[in-house]
Amino acid sequence: MAVELKVPTVGESITEVQIGQWLKGEGQAVEKDESLVEIETDKATVEISAPASGTISKVLKRTGDTAAVGEVIGYLELIVQGQASTAPTSNEEAAAAAKAQAAQTIQTAPKPKRETPREEPRPAAKPAAADGAKPVAPSTEPATTAGKGVVISQQVSRPQLRQREMQKSKPRPQQAQPAVPGREEEAVPMSPIRRRIAQRLVEAQQTAALLTTFNEIDMSAVIALRNEHKQMFQDRYGIKLGFMSFFVKAAIDGLKLIPQVNAEVRGNDIVYHNYYDIGIAVGGGKGLVVPVLRDADRMSFAEIELTIADLAHRARDNSLTLDELQGGTFTISNGGVYGSMLSTPIVNPPQSGILGLHTVQDRPVAREGQVVIRPMMYVALTYDHRVVDGQGAVTFLKRIKEVIEEPMRMLVEI
Repeated sequence: MAVELKVPTVGESITEVQIGQWLKGEGQAVEKDESLVEIETDKATVEISAPASGTISKVLKRTGDTAAVGEVIGYLELIVQGQASTAPTSNEEAAAAAKAQAAQTIQTAPKPKRETPREEPRPAAKPAAADGAKPVAPSTEPATTAGKGVVISQQVSRPQLRQREMQKSKPRPQQAQPAVPGREEEAVPMSPIRRRIAQRLVEAQQTAALLTTFNEIDMSAVIALRNEHKQMFQDRYGIKLGFMSFFVKAAIDGLKLIPQVNAEVRGNDIVYHNYYDIGIAVGGGKGLVVPVLRDADRMSFAEIELTIADLAHRARDNSLTLDELQGGTFTISNGGVYGSMLSTPIVNPPQSGILGLHTVQDRPVAREGQVVIRPMMYVALTYDHRVVDGQGAVTFLKRIKEVIEEPMRMLVEI
C-alpha cells in the first residue's frame, strides 16, 4: 500500500516551499520517523519524516522544485507483514536496464550510408583566363558531411560561384575568442530564505523612515571585567563570557528608558511592548537569520551566552525552528565578528530599532587632558523616525555607552 508524502503546514503565513535535498532516494528502504527530505521555507529548513517503515517508491518533486503546502511530493510503499517491499526485484531491474540500454543503442547507432544519385553537371561557359591561369570550373565534386558518412551531391551554379569569389576578396572577420578563464557566469535560483531576506530589506527601506545615529564606546571596563572573571565563568557554566551578553543587558536597560525603540507601527497605532524579545542576527548556512531571545530581561549573563551559542550553532546547521525565528521587539547585529568597523544596519520590520556593533580597535583618545590608547568600538542605532525621535535615539545610544563603560551600573540599576 502506497502512502502519499505531502508538504506539511510549516507556518500560518507560508503557502509554498522549495524542495531541498532528498535524504532517501527511490527504491531505498526507510524506517518510521527517519528523515526523508528537506524542505526550505522563507524562515527555516524543515525535514519531512517517514510516517511508517517502507520503501520510497516514487519521487515527484526534485531538489529545487517548488511545492504548495499539502501537495504530494512522493510516495512511500509500506511494508506489509509477511510480504516484501514492492521495490523492483533484481530481475525487473535487469530487464529495465536492458531496455534502457537497447533504447540508447538505437539512438546512438550510426545511420547507414545513403548516396544520393549524382546529377550530371550542365556545361557552363569557361571564364576567361587571366595572365595565362587556367580557368576555374564550377565544382561538381560531392561534399561529405563531417562525422555522418552521408554523401550529398552539390551543384554549384555560376551566381553562387561569383558570390563565393566576392566573399573571398573581402576581409574576413576575426573568429570569436574563447571565453577568458575565470569570467564564466552561473545563474542560481534564490532560496526561499534569501528571497525573504531581500523582500524584508526592501520593505524596510520603502515603508519606514530610517535614520542612523552613531557613538563610540570605551571597552576597557568590560574587557577588564571579562579578564578577571572569565575562567571562573567558564568553569561554572561551560562557556566563555562574551561581549554580547553585556550588550543585551545594556540594550534592555536603554529600551526601558526609551520605550519607543521597543515599539512598532501597526496601522495608525503605535504598539508599545512591555516585554523584551531580543533578536540576535547571526550568519546561517543559507543566509542571515535572526533568532530571538524570549524574555531576555529575565535571563542571566550565562543564560544569554548559552542560548546565543546554541542558536548560532543551529543556524549554521539550518536546524532552527520557525518559532525561534518569529517575533522579536528589537535586534542586535554584531558585524564586528567579521571585522566591520562601521555600518548602518537596517531594521527588521516591524521593529523600530536595531543596534549595530563593530570591531574593537585600539585608538588614541583624550582622557583628563592626556592622549591615551583605549580599545574603542563604534556603535550604531538605526531607527524608524516615525516612532522614535532623534532625541530619544541619541539618549538610547548614550545610555548603552554609559552602562558598557561602567558595567556595575547595570547591577545596581543606576
